[in-house]
Amino acid sequence: MAYIVYWFALSFSAGLLAYFLARAKNRDYSSWAAWCFLVPPLILALILTPKNAGPAPQRRRLSDDGDPETF
Repeated sequence: MAYIVYWFALSFSAGLLAYFLARAKNRDYSSWAAWCFLVPPLILALILTPKNAGPAPQRRRLSDDGDPETF
């Protein structure tokens, strides 16, 4: 039963580390944090990726798809 607590601690720390590391590498930090929380070994992929030299990624909203809002 204690392995659940260990897995949560590992997942939480991997997600938190991925958040700060992805921001430092100019990547989409919310998706990296979410994926590293669900699959903690993905933090290794983030560590191995180079820093993005381009502009910061733009956050897309649901209304950014070009379709007029129909309610």
